[in-house]
Amino acid sequence: MRKSDKKLDNQIIKALTEVCHHALEDIDGFQWLTHTVNFDNFPQSLKVVCVFDSNSSLTDYEKSETNHYLTTLIASKLTSIGLALNNINNQVELDSEENCRLYHAGNWHKRLS
Repeated sequence: MRKSDKKLDNQIIKALTEVCHHALEDIDGFQWLTHTVNFDNFPQSLKVVCVFDSNSSLTDYEKSETNHYLTTLIASKLTSIGLALNNINNQVELDSEENCRLYHAGNWHKRLS
């Protein structure tokens, strides 16, 4: 990773940490988030994964009137660091701890790769 990539990754982490703090307070069942990125194909390769405790919580969020809250918040925080994503809906993924246990035996590293 180039020094400039590391600097940008740290800015992304800081912005997404703020998103996480808001989401933990505002969204029932939300647990954590992470991101993956390939800086050789940036920003198109940036993917943010938002994790809920269960499929039930995930479904409740998806069916709620505020189901765009996470994507809006992520877009806003990334824009504040000068990073505007053209395809935010395809770059934010919702998942659950339950799905990871069912399909990848709880191994998030394997699930995210």
